[in-house]
Amino acid sequence: MLATASWGVDNTLSRAVAARDPGQVVMFNGALGAVGTTLLAILFGEPWPAFWPALAMLGVGATGYGLSLRFYLLAQRAFGAARTGSVFAFAPFVGAALAFGLGERSGSVWMLAGAGLMAAGIVLHLAERHVHGHAHESLDHEHAHGHDDGHHTHHHTSMPIGTHSHVHRHEPLRHSHPHVPDEHHAHRH
Repeated sequence: MLATASWGVDNTLSRAVAARDPGQVVMFNGALGAVGTTLLAILFGEPWPAFWPALAMLGVGATGYGLSLRFYLLAQRAFGAARTGSVFAFAPFVGAALAFGLGERSGSVWMLAGAGLMAAGIVLHLAERHVHGHAHESLDHEHAHGHDDGHHTHHHTSMPIGTHSHVHRHEPLRHSHPHVPDEHHAHRH
């Protein structure tokens, strides 16, 4: 229960930084986790791992946590927090399907029903189309962005290619397009 509550807190706090450069967020979280884990290991008198096991743990952490968090933050930006959370929550069912493929036979009809409901929820979340006219107020902020989305029309002396991050100003804008509840679309309905 504590792990689930911690995951929920982490997701809530991650929403606030989802607009930032995901690479910077991953590096900060990874460094914070490494310092915390090292301090706990020292506190509990854990021995230092040998070189190859340490390298293996680094690889697992970089892919299992680092890439996962990077993709999660990118998905939050593209799909919104609720949609991303529902897709992410489907992961245990994918793991269960893999376990069944490898010979596990302890599933039940309830697990199958749960997987079906989760899949239906994901389809509904991702298939939803939310389009209407809306107004954007003037806003100064910083986040990773490109110039192909209709919101980032500011100019640079040397126009960057792809996604980049810096403080920029959004002028007031009224338009209509499909959108999710992200940092630019937190308006009321």
